[in-house]
Amino acid sequence: MSDIKFTKEDNEAVEWCEKSYPELTAEYKKIMMEQYILFCKKHRNYGTGNINVGTNLDTDGDVKLALTGLWFRMNDKIQRLRQLVINGEPDTVGESSIDTYQDLSVYGIIAQIVSQKKFK
Repeated sequence: MSDIKFTKEDNEAVEWCEKSYPELTAEYKKIMMEQYILFCKKHRNYGTGNINVGTNLDTDGDVKLALTGLWFRMNDKIQRLRQLVINGEPDTVGESSIDTYQDLSVYGIIAQIVSQKKFK
């Protein structure tokens, strides 16, 4: 991540937030790392083919296809949350609301990478 360029404003915002909310920011960082580990484990299991559908994401059509697949996956998760949180249905498949939030978070980051044509 050394190639990331942060502005003075970025650094000041982080410094302020970490000073003002140390427990909150520590928990946020912990969850981010858990998300990264989850991504790495799933990526090891699936590779890139399940997201880029066998393409190299070279064309806008390839990206649209991959993003459409991600939209379906994310919609499945939203529907799952609707059942768990809004409708109060019990978990019967072994996927808690936390698991669902994790998947949505990871899919959101993957969608950003796909949009940049870098999920290769």
